[in-house]
Amino acid sequence: MRVLIVDDDPTNLDVMGALIDRLDDCSSVRFSDPLAALAWLGTRVPDLMLIDHMMPELDGVTMIGILRDDPRFADVPIVMVTANRFDDLRVEALERGATDFIEKPVRVGELRARARNLLALRRSQRLLRDRAALLADEVARATADIRDREMELIVRLCRAAEFRDPETGLHIDRMAQYAEVIAERLGLGRERCRDIRIAAPMHDIGKIGIPDMILLKPGRLSETEFQLMRQHAAIGHSILSGSRVPLMQLGAVIAHCHHERWDGTGYPRGLSGTDIPLESRIVTVADVFDALTSARPYKEAWSLDRARSFLEAGRGTMFDPDCVDAFLNRWEDVLRIHAANQDPMEPAHSQLA
Repeated sequence: MRVLIVDDDPTNLDVMGALIDRLDDCSSVRFSDPLAALAWLGTRVPDLMLIDHMMPELDGVTMIGILRDDPRFADVPIVMVTANRFDDLRVEALERGATDFIEKPVRVGELRARARNLLALRRSQRLLRDRAALLADEVARATADIRDREMELIVRLCRAAEFRDPETGLHIDRMAQYAEVIAERLGLGRERCRDIRIAAPMHDIGKIGIPDMILLKPGRLSETEFQLMRQHAAIGHSILSGSRVPLMQLGAVIAHCHHERWDGTGYPRGLSGTDIPLESRIVTVADVFDALTSARPYKEAWSLDRARSFLEAGRGTMFDPDCVDAFLNRWEDVLRIHAANQDPMEPAHSQLA
């Protein structure tokens, strides 16, 4: 442990330094010039400081005040060494941040005992700090492990839905990234944007409960079939709701409301405007855009510009205007995501209508 000693008297400096050096696991750093000591402290933090009161250029009380203004030295014990026994000086030094006092002439036993006690306190502080850092690191690792397990569960759920719906392909990857882009543009926090990207692929998890004759029908659905297909939103919510996992809770909200429309004509609850959860409004724009630009057995893929025009036309009726604007304001990112996540054997579509 390092002990800084500042005293303009060479004899006092040598005596105190020698006493400190004899303590176990201690070494002294000595300065006769307080300004030189401050310069040294610019890049170092000792474990104990012994500072003389009467020094040229900078007195001990002022120096202690300067040091206490620096948060690096907030917990470092500082002892003022002084021949002055006036109470006013001691009160001022304490108010500036002095931890203790040693009177001159320095007595060997007193200096040794005070230094040993204060260094023991400093060791305890460092041990607590290190334990706190270790605990924080362990908590961070445990939290990351829990999140990894949650992610694995979500991925496996989405894979289950993919086995039921062969049209899915890379749709969920693209739309999840589109959703994150929209959330970022809306100014949502980094963690919330990430959570939306992770939860967005669960939007169609309810299709697990739709009969194959409807889900896998190559042509357009009849009105009756379409009404049955609509149930996937409520089924998805039923599967995911009630979970203690925050990402599952978010997935339940998205699954339930991603077919609601801004004007209130959507399903299953007929919500409108800001009554629709923001995360669902975001996913709606991302999902519809990618569905339009993806090939299906019953339709060809739309061009990107045609799909863009559809979003613009539905702004304020089908879609939240802010979400559409956020999506279109990040158009270069949309193009990048689309190009980088093409389904096998599916060429990138032209932007021209």
